[in-house]
Amino acid sequence: MCLVCDRIAMIQNGTNRYFVKELKTGYVVIGDVQHFRGYALFLCKEHKTELFQLEQKQKAEFLEEMSIVAEAVAKAFHAEKMNYEMLGNGDTHLHWHLFPRRSGDLDGYGNDGKGPVWWYPREKMYSEENQPTEKELEEMKQALLTELEELLP
Repeated sequence: MCLVCDRIAMIQNGTNRYFVKELKTGYVVIGDVQHFRGYALFLCKEHKTELFQLEQKQKAEFLEEMSIVAEAVAKAFHAEKMNYEMLGNGDTHLHWHLFPRRSGDLDGYGNDGKGPVWWYPREKMYSEENQPTEKELEEMKQALLTELEELLP
């Protein structure tokens, strides 16, 4: 199993504390670390490594749902701009990284505090200080869930 499949199995057995909502093509989760407050992921239900491996209808639905999740993240966490990433190297399960961005969130690490999220140092990004408390996590999950339920048909 891959890491994303492991996280999905945790959702299915009720042990993934970051899980927010199941959609038709994927699962919405809050990120484990929160330097970019509201950082969320959208995990494809099907284990594929490339968008072009999805059937046309499923691909369109997956991309549409990702866009809805991004809008919900933007609204819930007052983003000035959203960053979207689907990265990977090797056998990587399709998943989107959705980063709500705000002025100054890269102060000291970019051009006048501006630039891609990966300019922020990894050791700081994944430090304990960026892990949400249980209370913060529950508040973030509820804020995102509220926006998702407003936007979903």
